[in-house]
Amino acid sequence: MPATAAKDPRAAIGRNPDRLTLEERTALAGKYVAMEIYTPEALPLRRIEAIGDSIAACVRMLKERGLDPMHFEFTRLAWPY
Repeated sequence: MPATAAKDPRAAIGRNPDRLTLEERTALAGKYVAMEIYTPEALPLRRIEAIGDSIAACVRMLKERGLDPMHFEFTRLAWPY
């Protein structure tokens, strides 16, 4: 059985936040996510690249993955309703 983001937040990495299930969205509400910033040169897919309880945790996760945090925006996931 695959892990869901409700049980393991890292399972949300690589997924579009709009595609999370209601259970996942509820479990992740209040967490910070990092998504690549849109620029005219790069049309990134809207997907979660890091997730954590703080922006600092997201930055650490991005750096661990070899990504530059300066190319990402950080937002807090809201409750699904």
